[in-house]
Amino acid sequence: MRTYLDFEKPIAELESKVAELQALEDGDDSAVSISEELRTLETKSREALEETYAKLTPWQKTQVARHPERPHFMDYIHGMVDDFTPLAGDRLFAEDNAIIGGIGRLKGRSVMVIGHEKGSDTEGRLKHNFGMARPEGYRKAQRLMGIAERFKLPVVTLVDTAGAYPGIGAEERGQAEAIARSTDTCMGLSVPIVSVVIGEGGSGGAVAIATANRIFMLEHSVYTVASPEAAASILWRDSARAIDAATNMKITAQDLLEFGVIDGIIPEPTGGAHRDKSAVIAAAASRIDEALSEFVGKSSDQIRKDRRQKFLAMGRG
Repeated sequence: MRTYLDFEKPIAELESKVAELQALEDGDDSAVSISEELRTLETKSREALEETYAKLTPWQKTQVARHPERPHFMDYIHGMVDDFTPLAGDRLFAEDNAIIGGIGRLKGRSVMVIGHEKGSDTEGRLKHNFGMARPEGYRKAQRLMGIAERFKLPVVTLVDTAGAYPGIGAEERGQAEAIARSTDTCMGLSVPIVSVVIGEGGSGGAVAIATANRIFMLEHSVYTVASPEAAASILWRDSARAIDAATNMKITAQDLLEFGVIDGIIPEPTGGAHRDKSAVIAAAASRIDEALSEFVGKSSDQIRKDRRQKFLAMGRG
């Protein structure tokens, strides 16, 4: 069964009726046809979906970005990367399953792919810690970026995290330092980095692997310094005001493109990425390939300068 968000209840009712009529039509041997009524209802359902998703609020986009059926990192790996070989461990403490990385081929081009994996069911979410990485995850990312540097492999990162894990153990092992060094590693690489926010881009946990030459966001993803709930708790001491925080923080892809924080928006199917995973994965693969093609033939210094100027321009803006 499809999972519907709170604001999708009218759509859920219409699609439920469509499903009921389809079942009746399939099992109806009588001369009475309900096909016309079915087509009318399907049209209403499609129009309701299009109308709703044409005017989503920032909070509604946040809900879509967190949708449990939204494609995650491993879905993208299976859909757009051939011969993916995962590389585990930070060689310092342990393996962190919240960040996965490895080598593969994207449209025939050898790349290093790194990203957050949230998990798709209860067992998976616990295994991957809901996509919230500990220091060893960011140190693994640094190690893999070092391998990419050594073998001149472009780096592709897929961001989908509410933020770095804030637990006591993570802080004891140097969470802030790990994030800072991962960000610094991104900035210093001589190979191009292309990053896509595929769901949530939360705070330093996202920036640590998204300090890239080109940054894209899916149409209904969000990128923020803190979750709307956390921001509401800080600003108004009331997490229930998350809707106000989401609206005022300018966290949508459309806002961030206008501010120059990102370089482009990857369209999603009407109703969100979870309604047609293969289409959105194919669109992301094409956009990443186009971005990497921009750097073919460029020197290491040119690639580093491009990345540096990008982030300096944000500060000046």
